[in-house]
Amino acid sequence: MRTKAKVNTRLAMSLLCLALCPLALAQTGSKEALYAASLAASCANCHGTNGKVVEGSSVTSLAGLDKSYFAGQMRSFKTGTRPATVMHQISKGYSEAQIESMASYFSAQKK
Repeated sequence: MRTKAKVNTRLAMSLLCLALCPLALAQTGSKEALYAASLAASCANCHGTNGKVVEGSSVTSLAGLDKSYFAGQMRSFKTGTRPATVMHQISKGYSEAQIESMASYFSAQKK
């Protein structure tokens, strides 16, 4: 059973997201760009904000990668032809269109 505090916290976070969505959309310029940025944000825990890893990290930086290279690697993870620790599971959650969107996003980021 949800506690009142948890419900209030979720409600507050939802309202904050709704309030910031127009601002984010205005900064990115399009719904597609906002969507690509939101997909890319799911990679930030391991690959850093906007795909830029912390200096000295053993994790691959995604920022500035060639679009076709990124998409190809994601497909290889998804099919299991490229060895991975967790990426084979994560990649299975993305459609081809989402992979292409993320590839475009990361290729446009500065290294």
